[in-house]
Amino acid sequence: MSATEAATLPLAAMTAAIGLYQRLGLPQPWDSLPASATHHAIPLVIYGAASAVGFFALQFARRSNIHPLICVAGRARDYVSEFIEPDKGDVVIDYRQSDDDLIAALRTALGERPLRHAFDAVSEKGSPQILGEVLEKKGDGVAGGQVTFVLGGKKEVPEGVEQSTTLVGSVHRDAKDFGYVYFQYIARGLKEGWFRGHRTEVVPGGLGGIQKALEDLKAGKASGVKYVFRIADTEGVVREE
Repeated sequence: MSATEAATLPLAAMTAAIGLYQRLGLPQPWDSLPASATHHAIPLVIYGAASAVGFFALQFARRSNIHPLICVAGRARDYVSEFIEPDKGDVVIDYRQSDDDLIAALRTALGERPLRHAFDAVSEKGSPQILGEVLEKKGDGVAGGQVTFVLGGKKEVPEGVEQSTTLVGSVHRDAKDFGYVYFQYIARGLKEGWFRGHRTEVVPGGLGGIQKALEDLKAGKASGVKYVFRIADTEGVVREE
């Protein structure tokens, strides 16, 4: 693995693990059922599946044999499609349509199955409201759905839908043991080949390229790619021989 690819991993991959297993309580990957079965057909929506966090959540969920995986992506939907299993019901849905059409597409992908788990790796621009429309609502004899967000603050979701925030900093507080175990597990996945880093784009100029990269991010120019900065490429940096 190159240092460039490795740079995409620690924060985003651990965020994905915390969201899936600590916040949503989904089956751990080492508890997955045989390849011919699934965990009782647990639908999982990953909103922003082409983002780094969403991409790692997708890989973990596959390892846990959770299906169908309903992945929401945009320009990088073809990239996400390379990592799903359509024969197990997995699909990629393009968010670049009207909210009503997107909600309808999510419901079509779910069929008659209730949606009880959603990972929102975007957490803005209407994604909480869209997920709130398709998640099961708590009621008489119904457990209700839950969604976890990567951005803090209470989101507008319907009453009866449980929401939480996924913050990677929790591995330095109450989730230290979880972080220790999952960093080891990620290393194993990289070695065995079932886990990999995100696509990257090296920004020219090292740290001097941060401003332009931030502007490109704000303008939505980054699609299914993680920006990486090489400190050694920064103007004025003295390299030690």
